[in-house]
Amino acid sequence: MTGAAPHSVRRHLRVAIEAYDATIRQFIPGYEDMLRTAARELAPVAPGLVLDLGAGTGALAEAILESSPAGTVELIDVDTEMLEQARTRLARFGGRARFTEGSFFEPLPPCHGVAASLALHHIPTLDLKRALFQRIHDALEPGGVFVNADATMPADPAAAEATWRTWADHMVSHGIDERRAFEHFEEWSEEDTYFPLENELAAMAAAGFEAECVWREAGIAVVVGRKGG
Repeated sequence: MTGAAPHSVRRHLRVAIEAYDATIRQFIPGYEDMLRTAARELAPVAPGLVLDLGAGTGALAEAILESSPAGTVELIDVDTEMLEQARTRLARFGGRARFTEGSFFEPLPPCHGVAASLALHHIPTLDLKRALFQRIHDALEPGGVFVNADATMPADPAAAEATWRTWADHMVSHGIDERRAFEHFEEWSEEDTYFPLENELAAMAAAGFEAECVWREAGIAVVVGRKGG
């Protein structure tokens, strides 16, 4: 991935950045619950520094900052347009929100929590994902928490077909034509890779985390890894 062009949400999702926050709710089942769950899992460490990897427009960072009166979130993203939206969104938090234009493959600073929302599916192989999870584990202080909210897809073909169907039904219920919903899946597959949930949990465990899934809807899952100590 290091030799690829920088990720662009405008190009990938085919939506204007200013429309992203409305459109993502059409695309993602349980989006609001997903954010609330992720922020809740980070609340115990939120008084410290939390890194938000692939932070986008700052929706998850906002939920984390609102969940604690103290602490800082550092938003990391390669997409300049998305970070600019996040700066506007989070201006009310002042210095508690920091912004870094860069990749989550670059060195991570010591921190108390790490979060990612709909970002790590851009990692194309499990080997690369395991390596990132190890780097996250190494960056976290003892007792730190890693929360990954993202899409997963069962390995079993019948279960995968049912998951795609349920996901498409959500999009249709939010005004997207059924044929267009499945076209979106095909378009996203150019850059997205969805692994089975059990593979995500195993990759976290291999990095040294105590891992569990705490929320799931139509293939979208919130997976938590806790570092010992």
